[in-house]
Amino acid sequence: MSYAIISLGGKQHRVREGEWLLVDRVPTEAGKTFNPAILMLGGDGNADFDVTGVTVTARVVEHVLGEKIRIGKYRPKNGYKRHTGFRSHLSKIEIESIGKRAAAAKAKPEPVVAEEKPKAVAAPKPAAKPKAAPKPKAPAAAAAKPKAPAKPKPAAAVKPKAPAKPKAGPAAKKPPARKPAPKKETDT
Repeated sequence: MSYAIISLGGKQHRVREGEWLLVDRVPTEAGKTFNPAILMLGGDGNADFDVTGVTVTARVVEHVLGEKIRIGKYRPKNGYKRHTGFRSHLSKIEIESIGKRAAAAKAKPEPVVAEEKPKAVAAPKPAAKPKAAPKPKAPAAAAAKPKAPAKPKPAAAVKPKAPAKPKAGPAAKKPPARKPAPKKETDT
């Protein structure tokens, strides 16, 4: 296959052997190799989505910072100005190899018929240990005594429920009456 599509940091990249890429920072240290997730293999006019048994090996060359992006905020007639910047954390990687499946792996292997093995005779299991006799929980006299049913209350002892008061709506509420203010005596 001449290229592979890999997934790194939630983004997809089309890569070939010997290619260099700037990708979002990966947790691998500089100088070490890792295997990114493969989504598809392609080349020679065909695409293969069955990527079992195929690996892509990438080596982290170095960790770098991206170009600085200037950000400016401005509100007219208020004197508000703010400037800030941002540099993304990137990793420079090199694709070392795109592993290919062997031709024998693509061909379906013939099923091997297993020879019947003689069944092994199982050894007899040891005899189970006898269980201890259960302990009595309580004396038999206390267990034989039935509970007396609860006596119903006489009808005279039950108080009738008071009738529910009608709920007053907003129209039924009246503001409290005001007392007239005392008259002030004035000397004229």
